[in-house]
Amino acid sequence: MKLTVIGFWGGYPAVNSATSGYLVEHNDFRLLIDCGSGVLAQLQNYIEVTNLDAVILSHYHHDHIADIGPLQFARLISFYMGKSVSQLPIYGHQEDETGFASLTHKEYTKGIAYDPTQILQVGPFTIEFLKTKHPVPCYAMKVTTEDGSFVYTADTSYQESFIPFTEGTDLLISECNLYAHQNGQAAGHMNSHDVAKLAKGAGVPRVLLTHLPHFGKVEQLVEECSAIYNGEIRIAHKGYTWESGKQ
Repeated sequence: MKLTVIGFWGGYPAVNSATSGYLVEHNDFRLLIDCGSGVLAQLQNYIEVTNLDAVILSHYHHDHIADIGPLQFARLISFYMGKSVSQLPIYGHQEDETGFASLTHKEYTKGIAYDPTQILQVGPFTIEFLKTKHPVPCYAMKVTTEDGSFVYTADTSYQESFIPFTEGTDLLISECNLYAHQNGQAAGHMNSHDVAKLAKGAGVPRVLLTHLPHFGKVEQLVEECSAIYNGEIRIAHKGYTWESGKQ
């Protein structure tokens, strides 16, 4: 299983970059987790839009779904350019009816509801869900194949239930929108010490910090996290890759 970071900023994309978007590939299947602002432009550095097999969304905030519309238009235009275009499944929860309805566009994309209380199989990926603490319904995901697993927290403030959910996985992809001195409870976000507490409690070997703040020096997040957690800590950047079984 190979993970490539497409976008990693919180809120809005910095220059020449994107907000949340992660390409996961295994056995020739390509899954995009979240599709935020700027993701479609960045995604095309790695794959053709028509080669995407599925999309899954954590929630319907703009920095996680803004490029769903452009993705739909890209599929439509590719069809009129004579390319082979199948109907793309886009998985999302139904707790936001308007957001879910927007996932279907003619015959080019089809919104498919996931039940967060059930395990979902998408291609070679087994996906489990955990509801997060965020101002709108949002779901973290545990993605597993036969050769590895990772947890993507999506957007959330700290909650103890993440520890058993994350235990035994190879990688924690955690939002880290705030520095240690800041409290993200009301906004539904974690700071660096929250992430470290989660990673240490779950015993994961490595953490990827993402959904990064636009202020301060993001390298400081690693220093703050390492004061509590002694595993491998990386900061997400465009094109960062992780492969299960190789690190």
